[in-house]
Amino acid sequence: MTTQSIAIIVLLGSFFLMVFMRFPIAYAVGLSSVFCLLTQGLTLSTVCQQMVKGISSFSLMAVPFFITMGVLMGSGGISERLIALANAFVGWMRGGLAMVNIVASYFFGGISGSASADTASLGSILIPMMVDQGYDADFSTAVTITSSCEGLLVPPSHNMVIYATTIGGVSVGSLFLAGYLPGALLAVSLMIGSYIISIKRNYPKGDKFNLMNCIKQFSKSFWALAAVLIVVVGVVGGAFTATESAAIAVIYSLFVSVFIYKGLNWKGVWKSLESCIDTLAIVLILIATSGVFGYCLTTLHVPDMAAKAIMGITSNKILLALLLNLIFLVLGCIMDMAPIILIAAPILWPVAQGIGIDAVQFGIMVVLNCGIGLLTPPVGAVLFIGSAVAKLPMEKVVKATLPFYVCMLVTLLLVTFIPEISLWLPSLFAK
Repeated sequence: MTTQSIAIIVLLGSFFLMVFMRFPIAYAVGLSSVFCLLTQGLTLSTVCQQMVKGISSFSLMAVPFFITMGVLMGSGGISERLIALANAFVGWMRGGLAMVNIVASYFFGGISGSASADTASLGSILIPMMVDQGYDADFSTAVTITSSCEGLLVPPSHNMVIYATTIGGVSVGSLFLAGYLPGALLAVSLMIGSYIISIKRNYPKGDKFNLMNCIKQFSKSFWALAAVLIVVVGVVGGAFTATESAAIAVIYSLFVSVFIYKGLNWKGVWKSLESCIDTLAIVLILIATSGVFGYCLTTLHVPDMAAKAIMGITSNKILLALLLNLIFLVLGCIMDMAPIILIAAPILWPVAQGIGIDAVQFGIMVVLNCGIGLLTPPVGAVLFIGSAVAKLPMEKVVKATLPFYVCMLVTLLLVTFIPEISLWLPSLFAK
C-alpha cells in the first residue's frame, strides 16, 4: 500500500471516527488533518500556514457582517411585524396560521439568513399562538422547523458566501439571485402540504383578505425588508462587493433596530454583538481547520479519485444527480451545514460539473440538502431547537415532520432536474 493510500485512510478514517464519537467538528477536522500530515512526514507548520490561508480571504469578511446583520435585525423587534405582514397576505386560508408561519419564514430568512434564528425567533411566537388557535403542537413545530430552511436559500445567506469561497469562481450575486425562486418553491410546496393536512384536521381559517391591511402591514415592515434590497440590489447592480454590502447592511440594521423600530437599546446591542462573537468563533475556526483538511484532500487528489469512482458506478446523469443528493442527505444526518459545504462540496463538485450541473445550481442543491440535514436526527440542530421551543420530545416532532420531508424532497428534485429554477434570475440580470 502506497503512502498516499495510507494518508487518505488516516485522513478520512480518523475524521469519521471522531464524528461518530461526537467530537466537536472543528476538532475532528483539525486533528484528522494533523494525523494525515504526520503520516506523510510533513512538518506541522503546514497546519498554521493553511489555517491562516483558509481565513485570509476578502470575500469571507462578508460572513461575520451578514451574521451580525441577522442578529441585530432578529433582536430588533421585527419578528412581530413580519408575522403581521404574512398574516395579512395568507392568514385567510384554511390552516391560516400555518401559512403565516411559512410566509413569515420566507421574509425573516431574507433578513437573518439562519434557520436556527428563524426557528428560535418566530417559533417562540407562532408555536404557542398556533396551539392556542387549535393546531396540534407537533404539527405547529414541524411547520416552523421546515419553513425555517427557506432562510438558507433566500439572500443574503452567509452559507452561500462560504460556498462561493470554497468552490471558487462563483459569483455571490448570482447565488443570491438564484436562491429566490427555489426558496419560493419550497414555501409553496410546504404550504400545499400544510393545506392538505389542515383540511383533513379541520384547522381554522383566519380573517378575510383585506388589501388595505396588506398595504398597512407592508409599510410597517418596509424598513426591515429594505435591508435585503440594499444587499441584493447593491451586489447584483455592481455598486459594491458582497463584503461592502454586508458592512453597509450592518450599519443600516443597527440604525433601524435602535432608532426606527426601537426594539434594541445600546445594552441590547452589546448583547447581540456577544451572540455574534460566539457564532463567529465557531464558524471561523471551522473555516480555518477546513483549510488544512482541504489542503490534504487536494494534495492527495481525493476529489479526482472520488469523481472517477462515482462516475465509474454509472454513466447515467439522472442516477448520478440522485446519488449526489443522497450523499449530501446522508452527510446531513451526521454533520452540520458548514463542514459539509467546506469539505464535501469541493470533493463532489467535479462529479456535478461532469454531468453538466452549473456551479450556481449546484450551490442551491448543496444548501437545500444541508437544510434538510438540519432537520434530521441525530445531529439536526434546527430539529433540537424546535423541540426545545415547543417542549416536545424529538421523536414526536420527527413523526409530525414526515409529510414535510416529502415536500422538501420534491422541491430538491425539481431544483436538481430543472436548472432554470435556479438559473433563470441570474441569467436574466446578467443580460
